[in-house]
Amino acid sequence: MNKQRPLYKLLDDKGRVLIPKELREAADMRCGDIIKLGIQKNTVTAQKVDIIEVGDQSPEAVEAYVFAAVKTMGKDTQLSLASRLLALLDKEGCR
Repeated sequence: MNKQRPLYKLLDDKGRVLIPKELREAADMRCGDIIKLGIQKNTVTAQKVDIIEVGDQSPEAVEAYVFAAVKTMGKDTQLSLASRLLALLDKEGCR
């Protein structure tokens, strides 16, 4: 991708912007990756990260961490975890 050519995207009514495939590939971003959003000098930044910063226990950070961890597990472990989570929801009457 030519770094000199700027890309322009429209922000939708929910505040979303699609990151073009060329940029995602250049940043090695894939479906399910954790993307850290921030602000630097009035510029929105998006950076792929492998782990969440220690101490960030916001629901969004915990969810991102869990999804990243699950991606590294074998299928049997994923199914076991899913079963345990569903059992917990049943116990709490959430399903």
